[in-house]
Amino acid sequence: MKVLIIGGVAAGTKVAAKLKRENRNCQVTILTKSKDISYAGCGLPYYVGNVIQEKNKLIVNTPESFSNLTGVEVLTEVEVLRVNPKNKTVEALNLKTKDTYTHEYDKLVIASGADPIKPLIEGTNLKGVFFMRTPDDAISLRSSIEAGEIKRAVVVGGGFIGLEVAENLLAQGIKVSVIDMADHILPGFDSEFAHYTENHLANHGIITLTGTKLQAILGEEKVEKVITDKRTIKADAVILSLGIRANTAFLNDTDIELIPNGTIKVNEFLETNLVDIYAVGDCACITNRITQTPTWSPMGSSANIEGRILAQNINGKKTSYKGVLGTAVAKLPELNVGRTGLTESAAKALGFNVETVVTVVDDKAHYYPDASIFIIKIIADKLTKKLLGLHVLGKGAVDKIVDIAVTALSMNATLEDIENMDLAYAPPFSTAIHPFTHTVNILLNKIHGELNSITPKEYLEGGATGYKIVDASINPSIEGAFYIDLTKVNGELPDLMRHEKLLLICAKGKRAYMLQNRLKYFGYTNTLVLEGGSTFNEIIL
Repeated sequence: MKVLIIGGVAAGTKVAAKLKRENRNCQVTILTKSKDISYAGCGLPYYVGNVIQEKNKLIVNTPESFSNLTGVEVLTEVEVLRVNPKNKTVEALNLKTKDTYTHEYDKLVIASGADPIKPLIEGTNLKGVFFMRTPDDAISLRSSIEAGEIKRAVVVGGGFIGLEVAENLLAQGIKVSVIDMADHILPGFDSEFAHYTENHLANHGIITLTGTKLQAILGEEKVEKVITDKRTIKADAVILSLGIRANTAFLNDTDIELIPNGTIKVNEFLETNLVDIYAVGDCACITNRITQTPTWSPMGSSANIEGRILAQNINGKKTSYKGVLGTAVAKLPELNVGRTGLTESAAKALGFNVETVVTVVDDKAHYYPDASIFIIKIIADKLTKKLLGLHVLGKGAVDKIVDIAVTALSMNATLEDIENMDLAYAPPFSTAIHPFTHTVNILLNKIHGELNSITPKEYLEGGATGYKIVDASINPSIEGAFYIDLTKVNGELPDLMRHEKLLLICAKGKRAYMLQNRLKYFGYTNTLVLEGGSTFNEIIL
């Protein structure tokens, strides 16, 4: 069986290696436009920041080492021009010799990936303009930094890659600004979490300019300034991280079905609409595991899972891919961010009866050195109590919180299913009641009416208008607010009326909840706890 694979980064090499491991009789050939294969695209920002010091560490396998290891034939610097499904052939151009060849196949795997979007504006060809898609991109940017050519940089695009590049530029002593057309950075996060992250980045030296459109890059021979619709920014370098576009133009004259964003439509077995043609990785459109709707997931993790499943299917198995959840994590200056599942806004748009909670919880035993906090948001359906999504911020291992939620979402779990799990505990790692479980418990308290609270989003939108702010901290910490010491509340308070609207605020939310519980006992019927407390919210008196 001749299997021809177009593309040789994550998905393509995974298909090839797994195919040969399961069936040594397969004749597997990879055609790739690049001179490299199997490179660490997600590691590129960390080479820029000198976290990964040697450039050869970015190359997982060379074409030669991969061929020797797997038995797969790898043809680099070969551009596929067209696919002929009726003849089961592919026409390709050798970019070195300019000769054209025809390759036959029994099975065709399209893993052609995606290229960075290049805006149609003035100045994108100036020296000092960079992308971040291939090892050469990262090598070129770091070389300019080491040559002392860059003191000020503008990153265009506030997604994960753009922010990771910004963090690593900052670590190299470069003044960094991030601009994005959207209202907030961090696509896939609810607005209040993006807003918190923007403020955090500003406090650490990265200015984010949202709702800002790039109009031009100016300079005589190299970048000197960036023109936006809001302001002009001086810069020595511009890193364009505006997103990517699937490499599928060569399929336009075939009958392979594409969706409007140019990705290839596949079914649960990663088959296209044409027999013996498959698609995986950044060029393919798969399925959202929760909504069962078409979803694009250009992630290295998705690509490897898809590649493994497809290889099994080509070898005669019938393994379905259940789809993605939109899981992602990123490292920012002194803050890690992660998410999975639906956002609050997406869940509401889909018709769920949404309930959420935002908590500030210890990430390990509070007395242990380097203990910090997680800020966690859980999204669930109020009626069925089905878990729908999660956001998390923190200095520590946010990935473990995300991964628990991924497991729960994949098992279609409810909050009751996951409220008392036997999760790992020791002071260096976690708290006795795990921070994930702690947040689930608080959300269940809210759903059951044991906690009456207002979310940070509702607070930002004016949901506490008319409420008197009560400082419930251990010691007074909100200037100008009425202060109550929880430990001294043993009856009706002479300065507060029982029907009065009271917004209870402490650092994290826990002490405010305890005060609410006590006030309820003494007849105070109109109190709200501000979720996330003063840690997450900007308190407005």
